[in-house]
Amino acid sequence: MTGAQHSHPTQAVVLAGGQGSRLRPYTDDRPKPMVEIPGTGTPIIGHQLNWLADEGVTDVVVSCGHLAEVLEDWLSRAQLPLRVTTVVEHEPLGRGGGLKYAAGSLPRPDEPWYATNGDIWTRFPLREMAAFHEERDAQATLALARPRIPWGVVETDAFGHVLDFIEAPPSPYLINAGVYVFSAAFTALLPDRGDHERTTFPRLARERRLAGFPLPHGAYWRAIDTAKDLTEAARELGTQPR
Repeated sequence: MTGAQHSHPTQAVVLAGGQGSRLRPYTDDRPKPMVEIPGTGTPIIGHQLNWLADEGVTDVVVSCGHLAEVLEDWLSRAQLPLRVTTVVEHEPLGRGGGLKYAAGSLPRPDEPWYATNGDIWTRFPLREMAAFHEERDAQATLALARPRIPWGVVETDAFGHVLDFIEAPPSPYLINAGVYVFSAAFTALLPDRGDHERTTFPRLARERRLAGFPLPHGAYWRAIDTAKDLTEAARELGTQPR
């Protein structure tokens, strides 16, 4: 294993082409990653790029789609802490096809890489995730989050007696957090069109080459899908480090 392969990735893809229909009217004039969490002064993608740079990433490919020109204009004017290349998906390729298309513009195709969905607001040590990925000799590693259930729940005993009411408890299930580490060879396994989570990931799981990295305890994570997510993220980030 070469030194470059042994170290943590220094390149990443940010998938920023979604319509963001559930975030309207915020996404009527901008792509979803350009939406700002109230009070932060930074769009989602600005936070992501700063986080990636803090974790040692030097080159990012941003995959654009919906209102691509708005995102490209902001990237061209912003003071960015790393080098950014944009690619535009002019026709729907599916999630796997879009990821493969963007990966084709990575500057070092023979090295591992990170990827993140463009609507994720998070901060955790990516280098630890990369080490976890390498230790398991995985082709791909998913970050796993345990989000809070958005409703209050009722706890009962075996006889049906109500014991307690718990407001927004953590889910008992882990979910795909939308942040990944991929080996260099993973790119070739992606479909040209279609969804890698229905093709590539299940095959790797059967081969035990797909790993899941639970986010460290206390790490902040939220997917920004709705206006309610914006409000709750703003409240949470009032006390959370950004």
